Amino acid sequence: MRIKVERKSITDIPCDLLVVNLFEDAEIPSGSCAAVNKVLDGLIVKLMKEGEISGKSERVTLIHTHDKIPAKRVVVVGLGKTKKFDMNAIRTAASAAIQVAKKVKAAKVCSIVHGAGTGKFNIIDAARATVEGTLIGSYEYEGIGREKDEPVFKVKEFIIVERDKIKMIDIRQGATYGEIFGRAAVRAKDLVNAPSNVVTPNYLANYARDNARKVGVKCDVFDITDIKKMGLEALWNVARGSEEREKLIVMRWNGGKRGDKEVIGLIGKGVTFDSGGISLKGSKNLWEMKTDMAGGAAVIEIMIAAARLKVKRNIVAVVPATENMPDGASLKPGDVIGSLSGKTIEIISTDAEGRLILADAVTYAKKLGATKLIDVATLTGGCTVALGDAASGLMGNDQKFVDEVVAASQKSGEKVWQLPLFEEYGEYLKSDVAYIQSCTETGMASPIIGGIFIEKFVEDTPWVHIDIAGTAFLRKKRTYLPRGATGVPVRTVLEYLSGV
Repeated sequence: MRIKVERKSITDIPCDLLVVNLFEDAEIPSGSCAAVNKVLDGLIVKLMKEGEISGKSERVTLIHTHDKIPAKRVVVVGLGKTKKFDMNAIRTAASAAIQVAKKVKAAKVCSIVHGAGTGKFNIIDAARATVEGTLIGSYEYEGIGREKDEPVFKVKEFIIVERDKIKMIDIRQGATYGEIFGRAAVRAKDLVNAPSNVVTPNYLANYARDNARKVGVKCDVFDITDIKKMGLEALWNVARGSEEREKLIVMRWNGGKRGDKEVIGLIGKGVTFDSGGISLKGSKNLWEMKTDMAGGAAVIEIMIAAARLKVKRNIVAVVPATENMPDGASLKPGDVIGSLSGKTIEIISTDAEGRLILADAVTYAKKLGATKLIDVATLTGGCTVALGDAASGLMGNDQKFVDEVVAASQKSGEKVWQLPLFEEYGEYLKSDVAYIQSCTETGMASPIIGGIFIEKFVEDTPWVHIDIAGTAFLRKKRTYLPRGATGVPVRTVLEYLSGV
């Protein structure tokens, strides 16, 4: 889908579908909706009175124009109540409208910027959210040889229309941001939705290297020989039971000013399939464990998008990629292993493998000069129990840093909820035979225990941990997010990095 911005009157532009909007508590149309209502001889007001058109969120009404304007059809999309209107309401409205476009096979779609006249946002943010919602809402994973009733229809052009020459500058900027953010999320969704026999550690490494090259991001990939020489023992041990060899993906973007000593380290869990290892998971929904690399996918796409945004920061990303499989060579409960940091780990469950590879990854990121760390992982089923699929768990050792990431999530619409890292939880991981246990057998406070474990390797470096176990994949559609992979938290971290 091509994204464009054109200076023209909404009632004069030819297209297959024209998108206007309406608030739930509006008694009469305003702005562009009022202009369209006028040229359609009051049809929108008439349909409002008859109850066919409503401004309720996600409510859409399709109108055929019968050549009264150049647009073949108009869709009136609801924005919900004015007092609850936010950037997610814009994304939701844009998503609902583009779904109609796909159903009626509208190749060229024109739209206003939703929410631009409310005064709640600047027009850059409103344009960005309109494009994000359009791209994410139109997403559909095509699969591999999937039988379909009919081919997936793709909208060819999405055009934001505005008459005001001054506003056009900000709209173009917002649309550019929205396209970069939206496409990054969609690309991450494709990686997570794909089957694990396709997206292997090797595939993920090649994908990162090939796409990094296109945007000027440096990417190095290390194989098992390198990993052993480098001392990433925790990563190597997790991979022992798999025929698919592990990879360490390291990406660098140097966008900071000369002399800038701050380096943001991004860490993404890249377990391309998690069977649980010797501590084998149950078979119910085991297929979803192909999504255990969602953190790694997010970090790779964040780095690519950061380059496209020309983010003025120095960033290093480390993605340990492996499978976790049962085999005669597999890691066993009761084993004690080493790590890149030199700290020893007693294995309680081999299904707590993500934190092991993250321990080596955060240590390596610090060796590369990272002064702040953000790790992203589908880490614990307990986070899904605690927060469901509505919010990601967030923890950190620096409250100012945590607050900055939370603020970014509020703008991106990707909800997070901070969990505590009280000292008492550290008692749960004391080991009689090693520096630390990998987890507990009780399952108490499991999301926090996962965070505490990683914190032991982070040490004093400012750090934020985002557990996306519940939010990385949706079993049913929610607002502008289709069923399946969500791309969380690509847009949140990009928002933090770029501050656009």
